[in-house]
Amino acid sequence: MSSSLTARERVRAELTREITDVARRQLAVEGASGLSLRAVAREMGMASSAIYRYFPSRDDLLTALIIDSYNAVGEAVEKADAAVPPEDHGGRWMAVCHAVRNWALAHPHEYALLYGSPVPGYRAPQDTVPAALRDTAVYGRIVSDAHRAGALNPPDTAPPPVPPSFHEDAARVRELIPDVPDDVIVRSLIVWTGLFGWLNFELFGQFTNVILDLTAVFDHAMRCQAHTLGLPA
Repeated sequence: MSSSLTARERVRAELTREITDVARRQLAVEGASGLSLRAVAREMGMASSAIYRYFPSRDDLLTALIIDSYNAVGEAVEKADAAVPPEDHGGRWMAVCHAVRNWALAHPHEYALLYGSPVPGYRAPQDTVPAALRDTAVYGRIVSDAHRAGALNPPDTAPPPVPPSFHEDAARVRELIPDVPDDVIVRSLIVWTGLFGWLNFELFGQFTNVILDLTAVFDHAMRCQAHTLGLPA
């Protein structure tokens, strides 16, 4: 913590961190829908009126938890990508996949907050967007780098043509995956959402008693996703 902070600012930062830590534990028991500022205050031995000075509403606390969680998975992905040589595009993709999965398995309730069912009555503000895009930005760089290097070699069978209505959508996505054509944008979306679709099935029990060696099959599935995109796995 910066030494330039005043004593009051340090106390506020410590209490804010303690509140979010308690709220994360409450997530594990009650789920996001059951998150309660009063319950957090009770566990901390604070008056309910005091906690509102830090988080005016439950939604403000939820937003803080969401931003923290997005930043945590984003940081894990950035570190995983940085540990692989830049020219090893397939290796970078696999590192990112395993980083997301490892984080999700270690923080299942926070993963559910980000990628599970929406919390009734909660609407995420724009404040969450920069943190939410950290991991996607890493993936976008991998795809763009591979495309510029001529390293994307998708399967020989030609896919269906991209619908004309997608062109405007592709322009928006291209902010995160620059310098690639629309067909690469589509394949990139298929592959990226495939990662989270797999993790949702795994974390929410859809593979229970079906797939026993989940780590090995996940690794194979993500290599298949790389093949779909045209990355060397």
